[in-house]
Amino acid sequence: MMRVTEGIPRQALILTALYYLSFVLLGLANSSIGPTLPYLAENTGVTLQAISILFVARSAGYLMGALLGSRLYDRFQGHGVFALMLVGISVGLGLIPLTTTLALLVVLMLFLGAFESTLDVGANTLLVWVHREKVPPFMNGLHFAFGVGAFLLPIIVAASIREFGSASWAYWLLALLALPLVAVFASTSSPENAEKQVQASENGRASPLVLLIAGFFFLYAGVEISFGNWIYSYATTLELMSDEGAAYLTSGYWGAFTLGRLLTIPLAMRLKPSRLLWLCIGGAAISLVPMLLYPQAVPVLWAGSMGLGLSIAAVFPAMISFAERRVNIQGRVMGFFFIGVSLGAMSIPWLIGQVFERVHPYSMLVIVSISLALSAVLLALVLRRSSQQLISNSAND
Repeated sequence: MMRVTEGIPRQALILTALYYLSFVLLGLANSSIGPTLPYLAENTGVTLQAISILFVARSAGYLMGALLGSRLYDRFQGHGVFALMLVGISVGLGLIPLTTTLALLVVLMLFLGAFESTLDVGANTLLVWVHREKVPPFMNGLHFAFGVGAFLLPIIVAASIREFGSASWAYWLLALLALPLVAVFASTSSPENAEKQVQASENGRASPLVLLIAGFFFLYAGVEISFGNWIYSYATTLELMSDEGAAYLTSGYWGAFTLGRLLTIPLAMRLKPSRLLWLCIGGAAISLVPMLLYPQAVPVLWAGSMGLGLSIAAVFPAMISFAERRVNIQGRVMGFFFIGVSLGAMSIPWLIGQVFERVHPYSMLVIVSISLALSAVLLALVLRRSSQQLISNSAND
């Protein structure tokens, strides 16, 4: 740990710790729907099928935040925007248990997703502005903090139900946890963006490199979210596992994913982001191939799920670290990246849902594998475009 922080100013470390705390909260808030879905359905008097629209509403809000909220960091003090988003998240979480109609809850989730997305974009952007070329291990740590929050959320919900007979107190606790961060960010100076030689956009339009990276994020998010959301149904529909076993399998995938982000912090210090990305894609491919060849083998399914979670854990922070070295990371640029993430997280899991029962559950593994293969193609195009851009800039100097 000393090697990571050696030579880093104290103020930068303090800001990094604050961003990490905000990402723990973001992980808690972002994971809150799943474990509380039955409670929300009962609270609004609708079925589980009807209440599942909340996932769509939050994803749509995430896309809205990436489109609009990301630009706020280019125009205003980042920490002021951060504080406002935390207020919105706190109010939204606090109102969820009090909302008893589905329509109002959908609207609330839409805005909550937008607040979360803007906070997500901001933490990634501001961390880059703080550390610049030294950002890779800190970026991995930031996304590990998100995983910590996602891991703790089911425990908090279970404790709330055990102690109070309801999940309401879990939401209210999360709402309260945001308030100290609001006060801290409102009173802390924001890091400033420094100009890069390679500009990311001209007149608000994304450069080809930024669009390629956004496309890569589209496919990567499809792999991560699709597998995590559908592996439970895959295992139970094919009667490979009981409901409990499939739940453990899903938890194992996300647990391996979170562990992977911790384990790759030292790798991010030693490897170039491009090499780390290829290592991640290669590990994911090695994990998926046995599952494609032996789809009914439970040990293979367990090993493949854990391997996939570990392998793809560092993809997002590694690509952000790569982008930092090639483009001027502004709020709107990070917004383009999150548009790719949001669209991939919405569309590819939806596509799997259209063919899962109509064709065969095996189609989930096929679509995830195709998405991974296409992401490797996009990664090669990103690296090629980046090299051409660097050569062009050198020739112009």
